[in-house]
Amino acid sequence: MEARLDYYTASPQALKGMLMLEAATFGLSIEKPLLELIRIRVSQLNQCGFCTDMHSMAARQRGESERRLFALCVWRDSPFFNPREKAALAWSESVATLPTSSVPDELFAAMRVEFSEQELVDLTMAVSSISAWNRLAVGFRQQPPNE
Repeated sequence: MEARLDYYTASPQALKGMLMLEAATFGLSIEKPLLELIRIRVSQLNQCGFCTDMHSMAARQRGESERRLFALCVWRDSPFFNPREKAALAWSESVATLPTSSVPDELFAAMRVEFSEQELVDLTMAVSSISAWNRLAVGFRQQPPNE
């Protein structure tokens, strides 16, 4: 599959806004390893090979284990994720799949146990950011670099 266009050069102004949002997510209250897991999982749901690859590599460089990365797609049935991570993954999946999810009250209540109000907003912004990147990469067929 060949890339359709380079969205960075096609609309620098639009990408400037995306890059500002992305920069803001790096300063959020959610711990970096959890943010990478969220970026990977949402990218998997959005079938974005480019972002899944990029954030998996970043997670590995930051010390994330291959075992946890391999289990991420089945995190509900995996013993490798703690309650906070599982809550964040459930929230991220629900928010990322709004057409098929209503973000249930029970999930929100569970999130309140694990996350502060600020962290809830920050996590939701991180999901929104990676979802936007996924749409760019999938829509314009951005490919991961060859090894």
